[in-house]
Amino acid sequence: MVINHNKRVMLVKKWFLIISFIVIIIITIGTIVYLNAIQPLKSAEEKAIEIAMAETPLTVVDEFNIYNGEETYYVLQGKNGDGTKLIVWVSEEKGKLMVKKASDGITKKQAIDTVSAEIATDSIITVKLGMEKGIPLWEVHSRTKGNLLNYYSVEFETGEWLKKIENL
Repeated sequence: MVINHNKRVMLVKKWFLIISFIVIIIITIGTIVYLNAIQPLKSAEEKAIEIAMAETPLTVVDEFNIYNGEETYYVLQGKNGDGTKLIVWVSEEKGKLMVKKASDGITKKQAIDTVSAEIATDSIITVKLGMEKGIPLWEVHSRTKGNLLNYYSVEFETGEWLKKIENL
């Protein structure tokens, strides 16, 4: 009876080690895949920050996002040396820059309010800065009660509507 119990204990330990080894391998592979997937985003962020720091008064970057429209833009939000909030749009292809004070346009909340006042949305998914045809904008992604996606563009400086793509 003691031999049988010891065999069971050894078998359980063996299976525990095998399962632990498999879990470690899966976690390692997942980590490697994740790090390789975010590398282009990190490279784009580093490139945009380097350009913005060299060519604009931006000294601190608080937020970074990529806008993919007709042209891809890297958008940086931060501050200059005086603490003034700035937004920098960097064209991926042409390397052109546009710099605006955050106070020169509407806020993220005002963009959401503009969309919500006119459109019945169930939830706001994302709100980010972008640029189309040289016009800085807020892009608002929302979902309707029918679980349909909507994309709205609101001009950064005036809050006027630029584009509506609904019920996708």
